[in-house]
Amino acid sequence: MPEGDTVWRSCRRLDEALAGRVLTRCELRVPQLATTDLTGVEVLAVVSRGKHQLFRFGNGWTLHTHFRMEGTWRIFPTGRPWSGGQEFQIRAVLATAEHDAVGYRLPVVELVPTAEEDGVVGHLGPDLLGPDWDVEEALRRVLAQPDRTIGEALLDQRNLAGIGTLYRSELLFLQGLHPRTPVRDVRNLRRVLVRGQLLLQANRWRTEQSTTGDLRPGRSRYVFERPGQPCRRCRTPVLTEEFGPRGQERRSYWCPRCQPAPG
Repeated sequence: MPEGDTVWRSCRRLDEALAGRVLTRCELRVPQLATTDLTGVEVLAVVSRGKHQLFRFGNGWTLHTHFRMEGTWRIFPTGRPWSGGQEFQIRAVLATAEHDAVGYRLPVVELVPTAEEDGVVGHLGPDLLGPDWDVEEALRRVLAQPDRTIGEALLDQRNLAGIGTLYRSELLFLQGLHPRTPVRDVRNLRRVLVRGQLLLQANRWRTEQSTTGDLRPGRSRYVFERPGQPCRRCRTPVLTEEFGPRGQERRSYWCPRCQPAPG
C-alpha cells in the first residue's frame, strides 16, 4: 500500500493539473456511479488526507478515492495515449481541456457531499503531511492504548495518518525499537512521532523513498524488505515476520541487535 508521502505527491500533481479548470469529460466506472456525469463542473481542489484522495468540485460534491494496494492516478496531456493498465482496469476518468486524469485499479470510488467528507475521513488521526498535523493529539491517541505494540499503533490510521509498513520499519530501526515493544515501554514516544513526520516530509517530492540519505539502488533503506541481509550498522542479519490483529497482519522488519526484543 502506498505510504502517505506517495499519496500527498499524487494529489499535489492532480491539483496542479485539474484545479481551477472545468471538466470536459467525466467517467466513473463503478456500478453505483455509472450514470454520474460531472462534465461542465469546475474542480476546486485535489487534496490528500492520510492515504485518501479528495477531489472537491464546484457543485458541492467530493470524489473520494483510495489506492489501497494497487490503485494509481495517472496524468496525461490531452490527446496522448494512456498507460498504466488495461482498459478494463480504469475506474475513473476526469479530463479538462489540457489534461486527462485516469484512475487505474481504484478499489474505492465514491461521491459524497463536500460538507460531509468527515463521513469517509473523519476517523483518521492527525495527517503527518497535512495542515492539521498535531503531534500532541497523535501522542494522546497512541497513549490511549498503552498495552498495544508500537508496531501496531504506528500503522493505525486512527492514531496518525500516513505511515505504512515501509516507514514503520525504518522509523523503529532509527529509534532502536523492536516492533513488538509495548507503547507503555517506549521512551520519548513524542520523539518517535516527530521523527516519523520528518521522514515523510523529507520524501514527499521523491519518487524513490530514502530513509538512509542515500538514493542509490539498494542503499536507500535500513531494514525494510532486507530479510537475511546484514544490518547496515552492526552486520547482524535482518529479521522479518507478520503480526497484528487477526486478518490485519502486516509484515515488519528489524535488526535483532539494534532493536532488541522487549524483555
